[in-house]
Amino acid sequence: MPAFKFKYQTFLSRMREGKGLYICLMQIVGLLGLIILFLWLSLRPKSPSYSILLISLEQPSNSNENGTIVYNLEIQNSNKDSSIYYDDTILRFLYGQDGDEDEVGETTMGSFHQGTSSTREQSGAVNARHRTFKPLIKAISNATAELKVALMTRYRYKTWGIKSKFHGLHLIGILPIDSDGKLSRKKKKYPLSHYSKKLGRSKIRH
Repeated sequence: MPAFKFKYQTFLSRMREGKGLYICLMQIVGLLGLIILFLWLSLRPKSPSYSILLISLEQPSNSNENGTIVYNLEIQNSNKDSSIYYDDTILRFLYGQDGDEDEVGETTMGSFHQGTSSTREQSGAVNARHRTFKPLIKAISNATAELKVALMTRYRYKTWGIKSKFHGLHLIGILPIDSDGKLSRKKKKYPLSHYSKKLGRSKIRH
């Protein structure tokens, strides 16, 4: 009996030691997991941001010709460790009531690479469609015009020499246009944001 009791106590002691070792290993694994999570969150690249700096609606001298939309777009990469490779970018201008907008004009910006912690300005002119440009100009004369802009592209990051998979981006914004046909100067710039119900359901083709 004494020998059995001794063996039983030894068994219990080893069980406790094994359990303590298991708990210790689990704590180490949990700590390593937290460290990896914090590192991933700190190194995870931020999406590029887009803002409209300028819009100017140019009316043609001949009423039968198309008008022109002149724009200036700011693209910002705030990542210190990741540059960004952009695919072609589609920029569309829309006018109309929520859920029933018509396309005024469209342009495509070619692919490009943007370095870390940098800002790029992209300017251009878009031929406006006569059918939708005319009611827009009429609304501007009454100082009631709001032009919508929709942007679609895809991009991937390059971090420490490694390129990520492609990420899709679909942004939209509302641009108040003053009676002179130019973007309101109430703000220095008008950031584009992800789709929301506030901005309405625009007719945007994917």
